[in-house]
Amino acid sequence: MKPLRPRALARGSRIALVSPSSSFDHARWSAGESAIRAFGYEPVPMPNSMKAEPQYFAGTVEQRLADIHAAFGDPSIDAILCNRGGYGSNMLLPGLDLDLIRANAKAFIGHSDVTSLMTWMQRETGLVTFHGPLLAGDFSRENGVDAASWESALQRTAPWQLDAASGLTILKSGAARGTLSGGCLPMLAASLGTPYEVETRDSILFLEDVNTRPYQIDRMLVQLRYAGKFDGVRGVIFGAMMDCVSPGASPTLLWDVLRRFFKDFDGPVVYGLRSGHVRSANITVPLGVNVELDAQREPILRFPESAVEER
Repeated sequence: MKPLRPRALARGSRIALVSPSSSFDHARWSAGESAIRAFGYEPVPMPNSMKAEPQYFAGTVEQRLADIHAAFGDPSIDAILCNRGGYGSNMLLPGLDLDLIRANAKAFIGHSDVTSLMTWMQRETGLVTFHGPLLAGDFSRENGVDAASWESALQRTAPWQLDAASGLTILKSGAARGTLSGGCLPMLAASLGTPYEVETRDSILFLEDVNTRPYQIDRMLVQLRYAGKFDGVRGVIFGAMMDCVSPGASPTLLWDVLRRFFKDFDGPVVYGLRSGHVRSANITVPLGVNVELDAQREPILRFPESAVEER
């Protein structure tokens, strides 16, 4: 599907803050709001976004949907940033107003559980979404957000790239072009067998997770393979995979698992992109745009086309 690009952000842009999944720590939220202001934007908390019920959700399904729809429908809002991931965005999928989103393209930013929404929006509308920091997470920490990639992805229209400084290491050499897609691995695996399955053909597939043992990652990769989700994939990028270890096992176990799994894969595989579940300087990458993955002499992820439209 042709990419549907949102407008570029600029100083003074109004960013709606939504909570599509779990509730969050309000002290961290306050710190994140201050950081967004320091970036030069005007944060706009949506009416239901501060809720901490029922159970572990940030409001009912209806309330969470209402905030997302209001943010897309409000012409004064320039972008939408999620407060937290956690769990619950999958419950919003049947009620998501895709026609509204298609008619009001805006940057939608987040990671973790929010992957469910971003992959569905991308698949059904072509909307370019942004895998990057959360307000009550990364923005609340000192050096929690990589400013250079945020600006390149959301404010610029010129080509840009990421290299080894972003954490990338070559696992399998090669070069490929495709549409960058993916996100949090468990969310992608959970979509299989539902009407909301992730689309991966002709993609450079990005996969990331946190606090998951290597055998569990192996199991999800096998599940994706059996579902045909590596058919037509041109290259693979893994995130930092923070704390994805087994107690007492070799610290290289996950690396060894990935080498074995992708032994016969016909394309480049790189590891370590610092986007999503990370401890510092969360990198923002646009999903739904064409990219070039060069893993020959050194790892380079190029963004030859803009993810946003000029204002």
